[in-house]
Amino acid sequence: MTTFEAGGLTVDERSLAVILGVAGAAWGLVADRIGARWPAHEDGRARAVDWRTLVVPLLGAVALAALPLRVTDLGQVLLFGGYFLALTLLLATDLDQRLLPDLVTLPLIGVTLIAAVAGLNPLVAGQLGWAVLAALAIPGFLFAISIPFGTGAIGIGDLKLLVSVGLLTGLARSIAGLVVGALAAGAVIGVLLVLRRVTLRAYIPFGPFLIIGAFWAVLVRL
Repeated sequence: MTTFEAGGLTVDERSLAVILGVAGAAWGLVADRIGARWPAHEDGRARAVDWRTLVVPLLGAVALAALPLRVTDLGQVLLFGGYFLALTLLLATDLDQRLLPDLVTLPLIGVTLIAAVAGLNPLVAGQLGWAVLAALAIPGFLFAISIPFGTGAIGIGDLKLLVSVGLLTGLARSIAGLVVGALAAGAVIGVLLVLRRVTLRAYIPFGPFLIIGAFWAVLVRL
């Protein structure tokens, strides 16, 4: 069993998973309330508690709790845990407002690039070129194929998020995460269509599914 040490305190992976799971759930609740108010709605309203208030903490808790089972030291927990906290906030804003704010997505690009160049990220160690390729090629390809469908076919915020996902996880994991996100989107949309909660003409943001895929891209073992 992996143990993590900080300031003379040793914590085993199961205990840390519980701690991070609780922290992820708590931050998810906070993120949901932030997303209900920020960026400010045009009408000044703040969304009441609803199904999103359950989904965001749940995903935040699961992702953070799984992290100690995947990484091997505290530095990695801090790097990927911080990224997961940012993803949880983006999940909240996108579910509420269909928006991935630059104030979150752009700093993530800088942080993941620094971590990759400095050798702090084990997922792209020795594979910086592939990580840069993933960061450029995947969002570039998605943007290119969206052009025939007109403006808004894919959100620019989604593309900015994918840049940091590529830098953080590398090419193979980025592709795997994208596939997982697409499958999750298909499953959820299929259920909503069967339940007649949406129609084929309804707009459903893809960002939340990209975020699920990003969680997967970090946590999966290839």
